[in-house]
Amino acid sequence: MRGHDLRLLGPAGSAWATAWLATTVPDLEVPTWVVPTVSWSLAGLALATMLLVGRGAGGWRGERGGSDGANRAARSWTSATAAVLLAATAAGLVGTSAWSALERRHPEVVEAAASSREMVRASVRLDSAPRSGNASPWSGEPRLRAAATLITLSGGGSGSGAIEVSSVRLDLSLPGDADGSGFGSSLVVEGRLSEMPAASRAAYRLNASKVVEVGPAPKWLAWTHPLREGLAEASAGLGGDGGALVPGLAIGDTSRVADDLHAAMTTASLTHLTAVSGANCAIITAAAFWIAGLAGLPRVARVVAALAALGGFVALVTPEASVVRASAMAIVVLTACATARAAGGVPALGLAIIALLAIDPWYATDAGFALSACATAGLVLLSRPLARVLARWMPRRLAAVTAIPFAAQLACQPVLVLLEPVIPVYGVPANLLAAPAAPIATMAGLVGCLLLPVLPSVGLAALQVAWVPASWIALLARGAERMPLTGVPWPPDVGGALLAVVAIGAGLLLVLAPQAAAGMRALRAARRAAVVALCLSVAVPLGSAAGPPMVASASRPTAWDVWQCDVGQGDAVLVRSAEAVMLVDAGPDPEALDRCLANAGVDRIDLVVLTHWDADHVTGTAALSGRVGAVLHGPLDGVRSARALEPLVGGGATHDEVGAGATGTLGEARWRVVWPRPGAVPGNDASVVLDLVTPDYRAIFLGDLGREAQDAMRRSTDLPRVDLVKVAHHGSADQSAELYGELAASVGLIGVGAENGYGHPTASLLGQLDDARTVAVRSDVSGDSALRAVPGGFELWSERDSGVGGAP
Repeated sequence: MRGHDLRLLGPAGSAWATAWLATTVPDLEVPTWVVPTVSWSLAGLALATMLLVGRGAGGWRGERGGSDGANRAARSWTSATAAVLLAATAAGLVGTSAWSALERRHPEVVEAAASSREMVRASVRLDSAPRSGNASPWSGEPRLRAAATLITLSGGGSGSGAIEVSSVRLDLSLPGDADGSGFGSSLVVEGRLSEMPAASRAAYRLNASKVVEVGPAPKWLAWTHPLREGLAEASAGLGGDGGALVPGLAIGDTSRVADDLHAAMTTASLTHLTAVSGANCAIITAAAFWIAGLAGLPRVARVVAALAALGGFVALVTPEASVVRASAMAIVVLTACATARAAGGVPALGLAIIALLAIDPWYATDAGFALSACATAGLVLLSRPLARVLARWMPRRLAAVTAIPFAAQLACQPVLVLLEPVIPVYGVPANLLAAPAAPIATMAGLVGCLLLPVLPSVGLAALQVAWVPASWIALLARGAERMPLTGVPWPPDVGGALLAVVAIGAGLLLVLAPQAAAGMRALRAARRAAVVALCLSVAVPLGSAAGPPMVASASRPTAWDVWQCDVGQGDAVLVRSAEAVMLVDAGPDPEALDRCLANAGVDRIDLVVLTHWDADHVTGTAALSGRVGAVLHGPLDGVRSARALEPLVGGGATHDEVGAGATGTLGEARWRVVWPRPGAVPGNDASVVLDLVTPDYRAIFLGDLGREAQDAMRRSTDLPRVDLVKVAHHGSADQSAELYGELAASVGLIGVGAENGYGHPTASLLGQLDDARTVAVRSDVSGDSALRAVPGGFELWSERDSGVGGAP
């Protein structure tokens, strides 16, 4: 890596660290002015030191005739303080930008509206195209998510008229049927505001219940919307996975990529091809650079042409934050190419990082920004040295092509470990095989997009050309997904990322450093240390990753009566009696439910009870098709109930609506439905409440009943004392203390997700359980939990805690 000018990497690193710190400290209740003040103080101290050292060096030269030792010491001090000055200045610039943004982040009128939790009417500008978001946990209806900027606000304590605000970023949640809006469009919506953490790019979340009005995007963006819509419509007729990928490969539109295809692309480390990344931007700029060269233009004119093409492409794919980031990194690579020396890329990269962080300090916590920066650094610093090494075993051109995805993968892997603690096995081979196809699909798709409005037949022909390489990429992704051992488990979080850095650094030292000659003792020692570091950094995480699952598998109980599944913010509880199995609710996540069934050793379920139709209780039914004998449920509510029952009935299960008084058996146990009353309206308070009596214990499952329904049930039904209660509504505050006191259960199961945002379980509910001497077993704390009835209580095993013997 000789010849690279690395001087701006230090300032870039300090700017990044400062941006992260500046956007995080407000959540720690540290004043926002602290970070920039410290940064500029360090810069001032470095400048003063440099001036003093320079003056001292001048004095030494006058008195001692400028001795070499004094001059060298002065130059060393000057260089060191200059480096500190540059790093501190970059940190000061970014810190000041963050301080300014944080001070303007919460206008008084917006903060008052958010605190009131009242309905507001807001005029917003979309800063991203709306994309599918998480469905509502209550209704299960789809939602759209978009970044937006607040323009005017009325209601919620802000007065009767619309008040103008500025520079307030929003995380906007829209109804799933909101359409006609794209990047740059203006919307008038009604909804509720809530404040976001300081570390979030958005200052507030606006949960819109209604879109009142949709306005057009500005003219410089509006021309792109018909092009995007035309491409989506035309590619839909191409068919197959290739047709779904063409819009993504061409302009980053992934709206037609199915979840299973996206999962396959993730397994193969190919998702960067289906979104607007630095690779897309680099292809566009390289093509424009090449065409301008064919036209005989000089180097400067070729660079201008490439930048113009990049600007048009950014407008077409919409200049969202991720696109601006990707285009900035593409400019870095273009700079390296345009200067005909890779060394020019490193200062450009450092400058781009500092500039982007000064414009938007929240890039510091953006995983996409980190991946773009790391991939660019890998290409600039590692691709050529790796190509030289690979050229020892393969043709030079093939080595150069192979080195590109390999360098990018190595540089990005520590960040990828933070996102998902798995080392992909087939990422480099898949990217290598996809490399020739991606530029063809991107360019042909883009040409087709541009030509469809003026020459439809030619544009469609171009899209058909793009379909071929797109289908090849999809085939690679599907094939990688079917291969054995798609990923190697790795330790999570910062420790795993640091281990990845050590492993990659040691591997690069072994591969890129020249073999030690006879007199190069230091290099030989470094290579030996690299071997040790590489072995330890690989062996330790593999052992730590494989060990706990093996221990957990060996310690997992096989004799259990009740098993609470950790399915996030939702309910799913298994009950077993004489080998017959019942599942009460299915949770919000099919994959999490499937994992729980595997942990519990359950393949077949005799009876499923769906207490009500909220998504956090029934979405997991998708994992149960063909595995269920019968289904009991409360009053049907149309679309939601049909959607939940479809995989069950389609897999051969029978289903019956039940109400108070229904009875039946499960193995040696007897069950009785004690709620809802006949004619109940679907909803939380119409949850099926099940009283289960076994030879060893008694249990009651309360669904999501609220306090009023709990008291009504308590008054109308003779409820006996029980040994176990499934706590209602994930431990919300809407509970009847009298009910829990009368039940007097020894164990209370709470299905709840970690950091769920609803405050579940609430302190008031936990206090009620404590008063009733009921031990809370929470899925957010314990993970999967298994209970076995023993004389005097239950034995408890939990996934994340050591086993507890005896009665809890």
